[in-house]
Amino acid sequence: MYQKYVLHACIIFVGLLCGCAKTSAYNGGKGAFSEYEDWGSYENTTKRTFEHGNKNTYQSFSENYDDLDAFRSGADANIGGSAMRESPAIQNATMKPYQVAGKWYHPEEVKLGDSFEGLASWYGPDFHAKKTSNGETYNMYAHTAAHKTFPMNTVVKVYNLENGKSTIVRINDRGPFVDGRIIDLSNAAAKDIDMIKIGTAKVRLEVIGFKGVINTESKNEVQNDEALQEEFRIGQTPQSVSGGSFALQLGAFRKKEGAIITKEQYDVYPPYTTIIKEMRDANDEILYRVFLQGFQSEEEARDFMKNTKGFGDKILIRE
Repeated sequence: MYQKYVLHACIIFVGLLCGCAKTSAYNGGKGAFSEYEDWGSYENTTKRTFEHGNKNTYQSFSENYDDLDAFRSGADANIGGSAMRESPAIQNATMKPYQVAGKWYHPEEVKLGDSFEGLASWYGPDFHAKKTSNGETYNMYAHTAAHKTFPMNTVVKVYNLENGKSTIVRINDRGPFVDGRIIDLSNAAAKDIDMIKIGTAKVRLEVIGFKGVINTESKNEVQNDEALQEEFRIGQTPQSVSGGSFALQLGAFRKKEGAIITKEQYDVYPPYTTIIKEMRDANDEILYRVFLQGFQSEEEARDFMKNTKGFGDKILIRE
């Protein structure tokens, strides 16, 4: 009997390795509600374990504990924000355009109070204890979520428009990569708004904080919820987060004189400014690249390209 469990666990492990998307730690919702008729059916299945420490991989069947009990005990949980990853380098890395299943996604700036509507789904068992897109360890008992374009650690209030219930989540993953869905909630957040059995719900999202902090203007959102009080702190936050600014490359030159001429030619579009950057190409030779910088979002840069003569063929980059 023991050998059967070992073989079963190994098969699951191999299948998961083959099924993971190379472009993102999160693979579009596989393993979410669609694979379980209800939560009870998952709890009645054979339990699997995770190798502890930092490896977060499946190991053979164990009778000592299962993955659910281990995380309920808080052994590896990121509840309380202790495992939240936040730095300029992480923000810049996770705000770059990325591709999943042939489709490009472009993370962008959001502001406090921004509101969006669409379908929410949830993901849990098959991603529990795996790495999220920003390098954290996913804990389905914490209030987190996946979003395709929001900056990491954006704090969002989620309203279930079908029953009036709400919850708060922190973005630490990318997804869901399913048409019509705008957010993928952790199991804990999905339970809060009573959408576990249904699997999806029409929701409204409202941005209420950044860097894992709820803005003081929204402090009343957690006053009656002990679980949320444990996970989120309240304080002053930026009014918006973009994860970086955008620029247009105007040209690349072997001789600095050409770069200087181009800079002067295009330095007439305030509030944007032109700069010259000295870089090296693949052959380690110096190139002088000229950029028009100062765009605060991809949308702003693309609008400028579309509406300003002579910029339709320029290259858009994230700085």
